[in-house]
Amino acid sequence: MTGNTWFMSSLNDTHEKDEAEHLHFPSDASQGRLLCIKGRNIRDGTQNSYALAWRSSLPFSATLLEGLTFISNSYYDHENLWHGLCAVVPFVRWSMQNGCVKPRRWVLFHWGELRYKMGPWVRQLMETDFGEVEVEGFKEGDDDNGPYCFERAVVMRHDMGEMGIESKLKAFDLLRCKARNYCGFTPEGGREVNDRGFPIIRLTLLMRRGSRSFKNAAAVTDIFAEECAKVDGCVLNVAQSEDLSFCDQVRVMMNTDIVASPHGAQLTNMFFMERGSSVMEFFPKGWREHGGVGKFAHHWMAAQSGMNHQGAWWDPNGPDCPTPEDTSQCFSFHKNGKVGHNQTYFADWTSKVLNQVKLMKMDKASKTILHDSNACAC
Repeated sequence: MTGNTWFMSSLNDTHEKDEAEHLHFPSDASQGRLLCIKGRNIRDGTQNSYALAWRSSLPFSATLLEGLTFISNSYYDHENLWHGLCAVVPFVRWSMQNGCVKPRRWVLFHWGELRYKMGPWVRQLMETDFGEVEVEGFKEGDDDNGPYCFERAVVMRHDMGEMGIESKLKAFDLLRCKARNYCGFTPEGGREVNDRGFPIIRLTLLMRRGSRSFKNAAAVTDIFAEECAKVDGCVLNVAQSEDLSFCDQVRVMMNTDIVASPHGAQLTNMFFMERGSSVMEFFPKGWREHGGVGKFAHHWMAAQSGMNHQGAWWDPNGPDCPTPEDTSQCFSFHKNGKVGHNQTYFADWTSKVLNQVKLMKMDKASKTILHDSNACAC
């Protein structure tokens, strides 16, 4: 595999229909042997290695780590919200399928290079399901170069790609429920209408600062506020994503039917909304041409978590890439761009989505919607 520094790439995965491909040790495939790793290098994955050994004949230099270890060997970055989520969701689903077992520790590799931590958001999300998260660092700086062997290990290298849609939906249902419970939020069942009997539609503008923020956030807010005021029952909330704690993010999204936000990691929070909620996404100029497949990340996520992606705004205005022949440079250039607005387009789009959600809620107004307590069963 030319250019691939994933030091475990030659092993065969265990594949179950519609579930994430994984490696499990010890197993029949490993002939009962344990997984052992010499993997402390944080800059060159080719310097890390693995071996299999029977527990009764481990090398004298080996350290045996007891209990279950989750090993993520991913091309995704565990620090980033969306990237980290893609890397850890398969472990959540595997746990659900195997008696809700919890790991003793995590081992993280990015492109085969050891990482010492998850991002705070990813870590806290995993704590809602698994409790305390311990990331193994293999005694950084220790002179002992012996391997670490695992009593039990589950290795994921393919993220959510091979999981079926129902498996993804169940995993996100669990994480949504666990996060709400962790933060002390319990959705109330029953009808949600205002004093005049109209369904309440909770519209959230989830803002961000810096790259891919709105050029004129005040003007965009005014457009959404004006359209919201035209719909009886609509309530607008404007939230600054960087100012929200983990539980603040859960609370804001839990109380959102429509989230409108620029493309960015903050949109990962969409799965904290109820299934069937709506997402409106905004991109800076150049992202359609140079954003690669990553421009569809939150469209995919909406489908995977049960949301309705209501389309996107691709800003046609802004500076052109100064080096159009260099795709990677253009990606970085536009990634740092900001999002303009078009008052007529934004107003028409917002009105359409609001009325669509209003009709859906009116259809459900006579029904009692109860929180699915089974989603937290694991």
